[in-house]
Parts: sequence; structure tokens; C-alpha cells
Amino acid sequence: MSTGRLITIEGGEGVGKSTNVDLVRKCLESHGYDVLTTREPGGTPLAEEIRSVLLTPRDEEVDALAETLLIFAARAQHVARVVEPALRRGRWVLCERFTDSTFAYQSGGRGVDAQVVAQLAHLAHPGVRPDLTLYLDAPVATAMPRIVTRALDRFERERQQFFERVRRTYQLRASEHAHIVSIDASRDLQTVQRDIVNAVETFLSANEDA
Repeated sequence: MSTGRLITIEGGEGVGKSTNVDLVRKCLESHGYDVLTTREPGGTPLAEEIRSVLLTPRDEEVDALAETLLIFAARAQHVARVVEPALRRGRWVLCERFTDSTFAYQSGGRGVDAQVVAQLAHLAHPGVRPDLTLYLDAPVATAMPRIVTRALDRFERERQQFFERVRRTYQLRASEHAHIVSIDASRDLQTVQRDIVNAVETFLSANEDA
């Protein structure tokens, strides 16, 4: 049995990650792939508990390194119990957020040394990296109004400057890493979804013999 592939969906708040997970899943399934959808932080009962700790607004200021360590604790559990076993069985894993998010939010946004993030990634999921990342990009001023009607979690309550740093880091990573495909998510949904499908189809065509 061939090893599965890991596809991730990334981006800041309000860019449509959750909206487009089902679209990508259906596209992959239409090609005959067995797809597991999951998310981070989360994906297992323990990792979901850590997610709740991370996202719950609180009066206590959360240290940036402590936040990063919690995220990688959840990720290590998720990869060990869900992602890696699925890939070994030949399933394709579609995950909303992965380590690119940690580089963007905790390194770019919080200021944690990128080398620390890289070292933790090596410890938490050695050998497990996205084969394709769909990065949904939109100006912060365009994306943030899309989430104002929902109860905001601890991250969503951050100031605009934080999200500007997050976006700049995402954009830099997209320019430096071949697995990341940048999609302009500031446009209408139909156009964005057309480009998402095209990116997935291009990836499948390039990897059909792999």
C-alpha cells in the first residue's frame, strides 16, 4: 500500500479555511482517494482539550513560549495517534492548520524564535510534513470583518498589528517553500474556490505517478 499524502489549509482569521475544507475533500474523493479530515490544534480528545485551553479568553497573560509548547503538545499527540497512522494506511489527510500556522502565529505574531519552532517541529512530528499547503491570503482589513458576528476566541481578540505580522510571515513562507500555494482569498467565494480546485488538480496531476 502506498503512503498517503498530507494536505493542509492555512491562513489568518476570516479567510475561509473551514469553509473550503469540504470542497478540497470532495475534490480528492472524486479522484478515488480515501480522505481523513482533521484540524489543529485538536484532532484527538486530548488535543481538543489543549485546544480549549489555548483558545479560551483569560485574564492571565499567556507566555508566548508556553503557548507554543502547548500547541506542539497537541500536535505531537495528533500526529502520533491520527495523522501518521492514517498516512501509513494510505489515507490522504486533510488538516486545517499545521506547523506553518505556528511559524506564522507564534514566531511571526508572538516573536518566538523561528529556530525554536523548527526544533519543536522536528521533535513533535519528525518526517511528517505537508505535501501541499493551500494558503488562503487576504488583507487583514478585508478578512477580520467576516468574523465579527461570532464569539471571538483568545487569538481572534488580538489587535490588527498582530495579524499583520502573522500575514507577513505566511507570505514570506509561501515565497520560500514550494509546498505552499498562495490563493487570493479576498475575492468572491466562487473565484476563490475555482483557484483552490485548480491548485489541487495541479498537485494531483504532478504526483499521479509518485
